[in-house]
Amino acid sequence: MRWVSQAAIILGFSLAGELLRLLVPLPVPASVYGLVLLLGALHFGFLKLQSVEETGEFLVSILPLLFVPAAAGLLRSWGVLRSMWPAALLAVLVLTPLVMGITGQVAQLLMKKGGREDGDG
Repeated sequence: MRWVSQAAIILGFSLAGELLRLLVPLPVPASVYGLVLLLGALHFGFLKLQSVEETGEFLVSILPLLFVPAAAGLLRSWGVLRSMWPAALLAVLVLTPLVMGITGQVAQLLMKKGGREDGDG
């Protein structure tokens, strides 16, 4: 029953993200709005981590599985994507390491700023 209530909380933030996307005319996905709202609620103490922790950990553990439908959709669109695959491959090969490096540097900076250089969060 605990997982159901935690999932309901997470889905509630997803719904709030959907509503916010309708109200704010920015090209931001609703899921991003929902995650930012959830982060804000956790950060400012409106929501305790224990309220969503178990279900959140479960969702993260199955995250690769959640990409399967998107990958299948890409395969179904191969006729359209065929002409742009060299540019997409180049972008992935260049941008993926760049994003990983920048993310790592920002994470290290934030850990140092917070006084947690060991990474134990």
